[in-house]
Amino acid sequence: MLRKLNAVLVLMNTSSAPFSTAASFAATSTWKTITKEFCRMKKSLLCALLTAAMACGGTALYAQQDTMSQSGPPQQHRPPVTAEQRLQYLTKQLNLTSDQQEKIKPILENENSQMQTLRQDTTTSRDEKMAKMHEIRQGSDDQIKAILTPDQQQKFAQMQNRGQGQHHGGAMQGPGQP
Repeated sequence: MLRKLNAVLVLMNTSSAPFSTAASFAATSTWKTITKEFCRMKKSLLCALLTAAMACGGTALYAQQDTMSQSGPPQQHRPPVTAEQRLQYLTKQLNLTSDQQEKIKPILENENSQMQTLRQDTTTSRDEKMAKMHEIRQGSDDQIKAILTPDQQQKFAQMQNRGQGQHHGGAMQGPGQP
């Protein structure tokens, strides 16, 4: 359609008749209007296409996030609980005396240093690390049990049993540990 209109304009401009001049003026103004409308239409079409693309892209990203969240909880890397934090947790849960706290603190510090060394070891597989961490934790738990009173030992065992279903290493991991 635009080619035909352009051909008509060229024909009118080459003719010297007065009617051709008026028609040429009308056709030129029509051509400008059509060109402006076409440019606006292109801009509108481009905006509509960009809006549709953004909507589809956003929907795809949202769907991908939903798929990821349905496949299980993402692995969250939290900093390990310090010996001091664990000692405070045990003191609160078991009502430890200051003497017991002094005896338990070096056990927890030793455990933390062993765990840190194990985490930094890149030559050991994940399963081997988990098994070794379990051994370290079990050794520390046994040493801590020897310091506790019979009532505290019973509560400590309940904490561990409760934690076994929730955590890999028992309730002794302290607050905020996976």
